[in-house]
Amino acid sequence: MLFSGCTGPRYRGPVSDHFNGKKFFSPYGLEPKGFMALLRWQWEGGSVQWPLSVENSAQPQISKDVAADSVAVTFVSHATVLLQFQGINILTDPMWSDRASPFSSFGPKRVRAPGVDFSVLPKIDLVLISHNHYDHLDLPTIRRLVEKHDPLFLVALGDGRLIEDNPGIRFKEMDWGQTHSWSESMNIHFLPAQHWSARGFFDRNLSLWGSFMVEPSKGPVVYFAGDTGYAPHFKDIAARFPRIDLALLPIGAYEPRWFMKDQHMNPADAVDAHRDLKARRSMGIHFGTWHLTNEGIDEPVTELAKARAAAGLAETDFVTLDAGETSVFRHER
Repeated sequence: MLFSGCTGPRYRGPVSDHFNGKKFFSPYGLEPKGFMALLRWQWEGGSVQWPLSVENSAQPQISKDVAADSVAVTFVSHATVLLQFQGINILTDPMWSDRASPFSSFGPKRVRAPGVDFSVLPKIDLVLISHNHYDHLDLPTIRRLVEKHDPLFLVALGDGRLIEDNPGIRFKEMDWGQTHSWSESMNIHFLPAQHWSARGFFDRNLSLWGSFMVEPSKGPVVYFAGDTGYAPHFKDIAARFPRIDLALLPIGAYEPRWFMKDQHMNPADAVDAHRDLKARRSMGIHFGTWHLTNEGIDEPVTELAKARAAAGLAETDFVTLDAGETSVFRHER
């Protein structure tokens, strides 16, 4: 197939504030730009050149024994993060392929390799997939995880049909507001995001998109925003979850703003999201891996520093990690 995934209805269910019976939509009225706007963006140009490759320098510290009040966070690259709690290892939007594309030899190619070699991953228990764009839902990586780790995959409504052909795969589709109880001491909540979905030309918004809250009974509460524009959902999430110890927030793929604003946050938006969430700390993701938009490879990090300072935040309030770098975050009482 030219594009992986079916183009017919992927989900059938009741109408809701984000599903009209056929397709999903943004309850905030912010829809992605159409094909003509895409052509305008490409025609106008303005993209800053990236290097062909960047070497990783950080050495991941894969934990074997995580304290009950802590989470060891390793930034693999882009939206792929390894979260290690006591007794459970979680991956977000796992992506180890070279191209974020339906093609093996065409489309966005990695500038930066994953910061963790797939072979050294600890036993992965749970995988969280925010939506079906190629830089977030990667079928070759999913196959490798099924074969080696046999994790449970939590995916958005409609995305089960993309992954169900993997023999033996275990998955659960989730709608906004639903909770999966991993154990008596760990709940995973699927929550809104301001984004969209598609794998090809004819399947836009046939599946849902979203974010996740990882809520252990004792350890740090971690929010994974997935891929999102800035919207009121952050304040809504904060109202439901008054304690968020760490928020993983996207800070890249945001230029030009007239095209990207409703779907991708820039660093200033991410700082606003951090404050809306009332997160104790935040960490930037979704940058420096694929040249997807116009900004330079280092701009998300430098612009985050400016936005953080303008908001009066300390450097430790909203951090970034190098690909492969590990940091331990503790639950703050």
